[in-house]
Amino acid sequence: MRQVRDGEVNRLEVLFDRHQRALLHYFLHLTGNRAASEDLVQEAFLGRRKNEVAWAAEAPEAASPDAAPDRLMEEKQETALLRQALAELPPEKREVLVMSRFLDLKYEEIAAALQCEVGTVKVRVYRALHELGDRFFALRGEPLS
Repeated sequence: MRQVRDGEVNRLEVLFDRHQRALLHYFLHLTGNRAASEDLVQEAFLGRRKNEVAWAAEAPEAASPDAAPDRLMEEKQETALLRQALAELPPEKREVLVMSRFLDLKYEEIAAALQCEVGTVKVRVYRALHELGDRFFALRGEPLS
């Protein structure tokens, strides 16, 4: 990064090759939209900033192909509700959940990325999961506990 900052732009190709796939995976989990994620990866390497990430309306398929058709529809609906609940979370809660649950980062890695203590990450993940559950069950029309 220092070499790129100092004008050796050809070094950016090495960074791109090394980190592009992981960054795309991260943005896909945040946005649910491949085109937007690819744009965000490009912007990350160009050094631009975005305030918000647009969420796609579609949900990924989560059901197994062997399931009964009514179960497939139910799983698809639950996946859509879960994606909607995740999209409604504040960005800082959504980010910590994506890092911990979708990218399988260890709490120590998340703490380093967020520049905070591991205990703080654990609390943030717990609170984010709790809020995600509340939002999911509210969207399903179920009473909160």
